Amino acid sequence: MKNPDVLEGAGKKVVLLGNEAIARGALEAGVGFSACYPGTPSSEVGMTLASVAKKAGFYFEWSTNEKVAFEACAGAAFSGVRALTAMKHFGLNVASDSVFPVAYVGVRAGLVINVADDPFGHSSGQSEEDARRFARIGNIPMLEPSNTQECKDFTRTAFEISEKYEIPVFLRTTTMVSHSVGTVRLGHVKKPKTKGNFVKDFERYYCIRPVLQKMHERILEKVEKIEREYNRLNRIEGNRKSRTGILASGVSYQYARELGLKNVKIGKLGLTFPISRKFVSEFIRDLKVLIVLEELEPIVEDFVRAVAKDVNPKLKIYGKDILPRVSEYSTELIRESIAPILRIKKPDFRKQDIQLKKMKLPTRKAVLCPGCPHRSTFYAVKKVLGENVVWAGDIGCYILGIFEPFKMQDFVISMGSSIGITHGIKKVSRQKAVVFIGDSTFFHAGMAGLANMKYNDPNVLVVVMDNNITAMTGHQPHPGTAFGPAGEPKQPIKIEDVVRSFGIKNIKIANAFSQKELQAAVRELDKKPGISVLISRGMCRLLLKKILKRKGQRFPVFEINPAERRRLDVLDKFACPAILKRKGKYHINPDMCWGCSVCSQIAPPGAIKPKGAWK
Repeated sequence: MKNPDVLEGAGKKVVLLGNEAIARGALEAGVGFSACYPGTPSSEVGMTLASVAKKAGFYFEWSTNEKVAFEACAGAAFSGVRALTAMKHFGLNVASDSVFPVAYVGVRAGLVINVADDPFGHSSGQSEEDARRFARIGNIPMLEPSNTQECKDFTRTAFEISEKYEIPVFLRTTTMVSHSVGTVRLGHVKKPKTKGNFVKDFERYYCIRPVLQKMHERILEKVEKIEREYNRLNRIEGNRKSRTGILASGVSYQYARELGLKNVKIGKLGLTFPISRKFVSEFIRDLKVLIVLEELEPIVEDFVRAVAKDVNPKLKIYGKDILPRVSEYSTELIRESIAPILRIKKPDFRKQDIQLKKMKLPTRKAVLCPGCPHRSTFYAVKKVLGENVVWAGDIGCYILGIFEPFKMQDFVISMGSSIGITHGIKKVSRQKAVVFIGDSTFFHAGMAGLANMKYNDPNVLVVVMDNNITAMTGHQPHPGTAFGPAGEPKQPIKIEDVVRSFGIKNIKIANAFSQKELQAAVRELDKKPGISVLISRGMCRLLLKKILKRKGQRFPVFEINPAERRRLDVLDKFACPAILKRKGKYHINPDMCWGCSVCSQIAPPGAIKPKGAWK
């Protein structure tokens, strides 16, 4: 993602995405090292830093997973170089194994962890996780920007806190903040320090007794001091004399402002861990009614209830009793929920509902792109093995195989879990099972599961869907990609070489766009005992489209023989969005056809050919 405004001079006002503003804040803080693994809604932070790293003079990499990315940043921060990593909430699960002990031992230079939660699941299918819990588990400070300007400013402040107190700092966003667009006033970009030295310290970098307990005491002391000093990140707005208050943070604060309530006192929390007891006490002391706005968990609400017992025991507190604990909020939802309490008019959704019903919009499910190699792979595997198979799914574009007509993702849990869960299923059942895992996911978290599977040797077919890129999050490279973050050439690691190193002998590599190769490979491997690995290799069609566009080239377009338009029911099972069916006749939309040719391979001979073949 290249936005030249990210590098504009100090004092200018530019329009940035929230994630781009975080990247700019890192530049202004003098970040010298950044490592990330792409995970939406955080992906654009890394993409922006990757696009400007060379010009700005700092190091950036896409790491194999979030744990490795965080550890690399920790190493840089141990050595005196400011570092930032960005990840989605599930990425923090992966990284947390190292995040908590690093908080104990501390850092020498600023270390910021941007974690982006995704209420509603815009880009996440596993759970609506609230990363604020992690801050409390690890005693790690957490800042929450509520708009694009704060994304930049709070990033700088996070580096300041981190370096001053020698502790990593969370910068928590949600989808609506990460992907918001707003005007940002820029500050000065600090020249990055990119080189440092690790200084040995036996009393610091070993988390074992008796040092462990001393470190625990020290981190609690740091948190107390941060609570007192950075209370300034919290503020009170609105009618300060009102006996009715709203307390919010992040995007919920923006919703509170959008309500336009004149007779309400609004408290904004910028530092959500540690929450300032002093600030909350002062805010609620004279209130009769308090409404706490926060998406997902009642973390602030629980804290306020504890404080109110001593400060204002008669205070009536509303939170999750009137607002949902699931999904994301909106101004309309909040207004509807609090209207009876504040005696304001509820929003009228009837007119909007009537209009939507009149439009009769069809339900649209997410689909794989035209020409996607995964569609061809799914089709071939099911064609050979049939329906009576346990299909193990994983995280990537191929998660869309869950939908009709494929229905080839019986479970999807987390990165790399397809292999581990299938291993358990095979050890307790005689069911045929097939694993689907992508190339980036294989490097991220699939290798350990595959090694375990080989050691315990169940009879399983593992299909690695290798499209040469981390496609789902915007085409970031991984260890199997032949180029790096800035497009520089890299020596890729071959998946087949990794698989062979585990002692797995049943390996086939097939062209993902060749049904003949794919089906032959599946038939052959299905007869083999033990673990078999099929690497279905074909470049992401969207990536190839970008490459061809730069070269001034286009995909070949296919079309259907007019005489065959009614005899192509097989195309229903292929589900290419470029193929349309009107009044029983099949057509190929020339504007959507990306020339993969697979439809011509599964249709009756001669039914589909390159455009112009029938003239």
